[in-house]
Amino acid sequence: MALHLIKLCVGVAEIAELRDWQERRLAELGRVFHVTRMMPKRVDEILDGGSMYWVTRGVVQVRQRIEAIEGFADGEGVSRCRIVFDPELVPTMPQPRRAFQGWRYLDPADAPRDLPQGRGLEALPEHMRAELIHLGLL
Repeated sequence: MALHLIKLCVGVAEIAELRDWQERRLAELGRVFHVTRMMPKRVDEILDGGSMYWVTRGVVQVRQRIEAIEGFADGEGVSRCRIVFDPELVPTMPQPRRAFQGWRYLDPADAPRDLPQGRGLEALPEHMRAELIHLGLL
């Protein structure tokens, strides 16, 4: 069973900002990734279909499938971890999260489900989707 990661998306307020930033990185570097200090110990479980769930403004709103996890040493010889993503951002049902540092494991049972596709919901502004969910209409 896949294990997921969850991380704060610092400096990003909207999914569109994350998408723009990652599109620039993809064009510049040929792939999308995040560098972190700590290497997950449960790599095999994560690579078995796991995703990174991004927290923006205190809410999980999007996930991204994890394609690879690579250990490397930076220019100063310090061990780092590169988490490589599929470029597709998948909107999720909003789920509030308190701030935390670094990344955390996220059990699939605790992960928010994907936003229903094909109903045009992904085209709505995030605040409108959140309000519809709050009203129980989604």
